Amino acid sequence: MSNQDTQSSTKVEPLFEPLSIGKLKLKNRIVMAPMTRAFSPEGVPGPDVAAYYRRRAENGVGLIITEGTLINDPAATNNPNIPNFHGNDALKGWAEVVAQVHEAGGLIMPQLWHIGTDRKIGAIPNPDEKPIGPSGIDIATGEKVNEPMSESRIASVIAAYAQAAADAKRIGFDGIELHGAHGYLIDQFFWEKTNQRNDSYGGDLVKRTRFAAEIIAACRRAVGPDFPIIIRISQWKSSDYQAKLAENPDQLAQFLSPLVEAGVDVFHCSTRRFWEPEFEGSDLNFAGWVKKLTGKPTITVGSIGLDNDFISAFKGEGAGAASVDTLIEKLNKNEFDLVAVGRALLIDPAWASKIREGRTEELTPFTPEALRTLF
Repeated sequence: MSNQDTQSSTKVEPLFEPLSIGKLKLKNRIVMAPMTRAFSPEGVPGPDVAAYYRRRAENGVGLIITEGTLINDPAATNNPNIPNFHGNDALKGWAEVVAQVHEAGGLIMPQLWHIGTDRKIGAIPNPDEKPIGPSGIDIATGEKVNEPMSESRIASVIAAYAQAAADAKRIGFDGIELHGAHGYLIDQFFWEKTNQRNDSYGGDLVKRTRFAAEIIAACRRAVGPDFPIIIRISQWKSSDYQAKLAENPDQLAQFLSPLVEAGVDVFHCSTRRFWEPEFEGSDLNFAGWVKKLTGKPTITVGSIGLDNDFISAFKGEGAGAASVDTLIEKLNKNEFDLVAVGRALLIDPAWASKIREGRTEELTPFTPEALRTLF
């Protein structure tokens, strides 16, 4: 190893310190972020999916969070190749994924997902099923595409999340993540633009957390006290990068409190750029504020390890070096606890081991072509 490589590997040592989440022991702070891949025909993950996740475990990722997996609701998806988390065949496939990751020394959690009104009318695999959401409002256009979810449909969706959580524990996963970000179903209840209900599932920001809190509580009952539950949250939405659920720390605290009370263990705080402060007057990013307000462990994510600039930055070169310094500095200060890496791990399964060993010259930059293959 060259002197430059030694300096690089020393610099990133904080990424490779162990961490405990309850009884779960993580060997380092690197999380594989959930990324939709759609390589599961008819919703069933096969040996190629198991091998894909195993490769990341073999190369030292501390925790793998799977691509979004679909709960048992007919309107949950708009693509028959996105994996289900229900049905014997799909769950058998996921059990093999778990076995492969554990055999390689890794930890893995499924991300449980419902896309809500991001689904378009007529989408397969259930073309007769209309999209559902708190007020039936299309997330992108703001147009009404269905009636608001009935309380009975809300109850059935909550039950589907709880069943998925129970199945995750039964087949050996190490915890679950609930996708409550980016404008999908849970987030549609959070966001005033898409939740215009006047019953107990709508109203002010705190009241709009009820759906998520009931999902968390139902999952907690299904898995017991020691099975980790993560929720992924974001201010921004896929249809509105400037969206804000909370305009200031006081509002954010009000939003988070019901989720903590319901039983969340970890918050996965999605931003587009991890280095940007969340509120004026403080350098804390979104994950930093959430940890400060809740005392819970947080995962930061947003453009980490993404491109050639960032690869050069890990060697202390180029304009991106300050971003890497910022990441390590914030981790050292315990602003957040874990660092989620997305597209860099999608293209390069050995990203974590290369970073640890200072083999930055071998890092593979992300290109859109990577989305077409399970590397």
